[in-house]
Amino acid sequence: MTEIDPSRVFARDVKRIVVKVGTAVVTGKGGRLALGRLGAICEQLAELNSDGFEVILVSSGAVGLGRQRLRYRQLVNSSFADLQKPQMDLDGKACAGVGQSSLMAYYETMFDQLDVTVAQMLVTDSSFRDKDFRKQLSETVKAMFRMRVIPVFNENDAISTRRAPYKDSTGIFWDNDSLAALLSLELKADLLILLSDVEGLYTGPPSDPNSKLIHTFIKEKHQDEITFGEKSKLGRGGMTAKVKAAVNAAYGGIPVIITSGFAAENISKVLRGLRVGTLFHQDAHLWAPVVDTTSRDMAVAARESSRKLQALSSGDRKKILLDIANALEANEKTIKAENDLDVAAAQEAGYEESLVARLVMKPGKISSLAASVRQLAEMEDPIGRVLKKTQVADDLILEKTSSPIGVLLIVFESRPDALVQIASLAIRSGNGLLLKGGKEAFRSNAILHKVITDAIPKTVGGKLIGLVTSREEIPDLLKLDDVIDLVIPRGSNKLVSQIKNSTKIPVLGHADGICHVYVDKSCNLAMAKRIVSDAKLDYPAACNAMETLLLHKDLEQNGFLNDIIFVLQSKGVTLYGGPRASAKLNIPETKSFHHEYSSKACTVEIVEDVHGAIDHIHQHGSAHTDCIVTEDSEVAKIFLHQVDSAAVFHNASTRFSDGFRFGFGAEVGISTSRIHARGPVGVEGLLTTRWIMRGKGQVVDGDNGIVYTHKDLPVLKRTEAVENGI
Repeated sequence: MTEIDPSRVFARDVKRIVVKVGTAVVTGKGGRLALGRLGAICEQLAELNSDGFEVILVSSGAVGLGRQRLRYRQLVNSSFADLQKPQMDLDGKACAGVGQSSLMAYYETMFDQLDVTVAQMLVTDSSFRDKDFRKQLSETVKAMFRMRVIPVFNENDAISTRRAPYKDSTGIFWDNDSLAALLSLELKADLLILLSDVEGLYTGPPSDPNSKLIHTFIKEKHQDEITFGEKSKLGRGGMTAKVKAAVNAAYGGIPVIITSGFAAENISKVLRGLRVGTLFHQDAHLWAPVVDTTSRDMAVAARESSRKLQALSSGDRKKILLDIANALEANEKTIKAENDLDVAAAQEAGYEESLVARLVMKPGKISSLAASVRQLAEMEDPIGRVLKKTQVADDLILEKTSSPIGVLLIVFESRPDALVQIASLAIRSGNGLLLKGGKEAFRSNAILHKVITDAIPKTVGGKLIGLVTSREEIPDLLKLDDVIDLVIPRGSNKLVSQIKNSTKIPVLGHADGICHVYVDKSCNLAMAKRIVSDAKLDYPAACNAMETLLLHKDLEQNGFLNDIIFVLQSKGVTLYGGPRASAKLNIPETKSFHHEYSSKACTVEIVEDVHGAIDHIHQHGSAHTDCIVTEDSEVAKIFLHQVDSAAVFHNASTRFSDGFRFGFGAEVGISTSRIHARGPVGVEGLLTTRWIMRGKGQVVDGDNGIVYTHKDLPVLKRTEAVENGI
């Protein structure tokens, strides 16, 4: 099944389209018209015309068709003796003249059957040298559009002064591919589609099973890698002209797609934003890396760059973060524009409302991100901190110090702001980083990655942070347990489970964010309403939003049950009940307590007491964040000590479970793991430890002649250590 490509969604909004059909599409074996194939294309164009699109057709095939007809006529008029003589080559221009009338006759017949009028438009290169001609051409085509006429263009080869098509590439245009590109620019088209006999541009000969279709052509990457003509690695005629024309049009602002004219409905697939053929776009270099690297290359490069980062002074590392914060603010308009395109594409593609909500970078978001990066920069340098100091023996000192983990692989969905948080945390903690974001945010991720890596000095290198752009690369990365040290997935339960089951690399993260708020009978009712409303409505799509509200059974007596239900429903929250709540409150019964809505919906259940709430949380929760609202300190103590979650709150909204709000500056995610970091993971969670020993020539020698003291020594703060020259 062909998938929707976010980079192609712009095609859904085009109005004026130029479609060029090549000779191999127009004609079949023996040079005859490929009636079925051409008829299917005409049907697609007629349908577009009736739907209000402005369609321009550029058609090759006249020379080949004319040659076939003239050979047939020559055969019919020849005697047996004539046939024994060497056959003279037919004049190409004469073939063009004969074939053009036959080709146009077919178009007129076919489109007439489809109730569409067409107009023949023969042009030559010299015509476009005349400004008045170009002006008149535009006016004539506009008049045709108003009357729903499809203009059919072709180079008038019969009277062209060009010496040899495909060899003489001088002039304003030199074949029908370049004519199509010229018309796209001249007539201000929204899209150019070049139909060929292959699906698009390949990495090798299309017949080679190892060749892969290039979905997006990047000039800086592919221009020098692919050769054409007699030395072509691709081995197909006509693609040289198409690529040259496509590049010219794309860098003039007209998106181009080269795709097969043989496949059914490819034109309509292009206009639905599906991934078919090869896309040429002036912004393509922002969407994918220019140089092909293997997964291992990326990981190794990130490790090498991280070591260069660690070798910098604390001040230099701090400056990198401050430069990134400044760069984010300086590029805010560009970032917002790319994010708006992602959001529009996601909405057009019909993504869930909760996903779109996480995708949006609201006004002020860039400033907030820049502030969090600066907060990180101002924190004490976490690298090389002495955590414990021990005198092992006389003049033999052992230190336990903080150290970067190494190379991190972070896989996240939807939220592009996560990229900034993760990247800044990696830099602060001295780690190399590989990032894979969701395809729905690929534009936002690409521009944010570029802004951040451009701010990293060359002495460290932008390869410190690699952006993985293809989902197909993830399985390869997950096999690299020798160069990637930690995987942190941020996303759905399905994503986290898939990653955990696919790698030997340690995985840190949480599968679900099923957060509970338990309202005890001894609560402050006004406070409870505020906390419950905030926990659910401050940001419903967040993983720390309340998904289940637990209510003490005695709250029914003071009317609070009905009050809190009214508050939530009046604010648009859809409620589902457990067996007890659904019966008492007349709300639909939930299918499962273990459900993360990530939207304005939640589950409500009534419990006996705090112990019932704790049991419910342990049975149905995800060990993320849970809260109790009560004025009874003993009940609060029971809840705080017995609920086995990463974060447990008393009289505070679950929305506080966040790295920035905890004062970490940012977070790489929230972990429900029980090994290493737990809860919001900031810089500390991205560090490990190593041991530094300083001696004066001591040796073990069977432990003879050494007296172990194992004495704890005071650990100096970093400023004190610097002042003392340590």
